[in-house]
Amino acid sequence: MENNLVDLQYPIGRPVLPEGPLTPAERAVYIEQLAALPGQLTVAARKAGGVRLENSYRPGGWTGRQVLHHVADVHMNFDIRFRLALTEDNPTIRPFDMNAWAALPDINASPVTVSLMLLEALHSRWVTLLWHLTDEQWQRTFYHPLYQQTYTLDQALVQYSWHGRHHLAHIELLSR
Repeated sequence: MENNLVDLQYPIGRPVLPEGPLTPAERAVYIEQLAALPGQLTVAARKAGGVRLENSYRPGGWTGRQVLHHVADVHMNFDIRFRLALTEDNPTIRPFDMNAWAALPDINASPVTVSLMLLEALHSRWVTLLWHLTDEQWQRTFYHPLYQQTYTLDQALVQYSWHGRHHLAHIELLSR
């Protein structure tokens, strides 16, 4: 049972961050994944349907509705982290309580289409930025105080691409 819960929690496995710089070809794969995510989430949400989005993808997990709004909330923060790293010297980013955000009243009051449209616009702009970064810019960093770790933008790209695919898999679990 425990292993099955872990499989449900991490249906695509846990992220593996690169130790060194990515090649332009490797970056392109992750950028394309970010570009495709809003459309893939929209398709998965439609396939699951409104009623199943009110269910959790695993015991003790968030509902599909919470997951979709969470992705929009978190990816807005991810975009800001990139922008801070590009404009400041190793900024300390601000962590936030994702569970508290998932419990805010707008999560139940807002249609998931609002967050899906937000993701479409956000990713369009964010992906445009990513395609225009130089190799040097990809090595800029930010510091995450919760994990007490400094991340390069290459590492953040891998993490954030994984995050989207991770939650896409959760939504896809609801349509089975």
